[in-house]
Amino acid sequence: MFHTRNSSQHEAEFVLLDQLFEEDHLLRKIDFSFIVDKVKPYYSENKGRPSLDPFILFKMMFIAYLNRAMLL
Repeated sequence: MFHTRNSSQHEAEFVLLDQLFEEDHLLRKIDFSFIVDKVKPYYSENKGRPSLDPFILFKMMFIAYLNRAMLL
């Protein structure tokens, strides 16, 4: 069914990451600190735009892969 929104998007939702995953969840056990050292040679210190945090990008891809694998 098609309908339009009557309200604007001036609402905020606050989510605490600690509430999303249990203490013994796999994502809490994995140490992702090695990522920064692995990708640092591929980023320029003084050229181009500031990068997105590679740690966050890798973690997002890993979570997507892990969730996809669990659904299969």
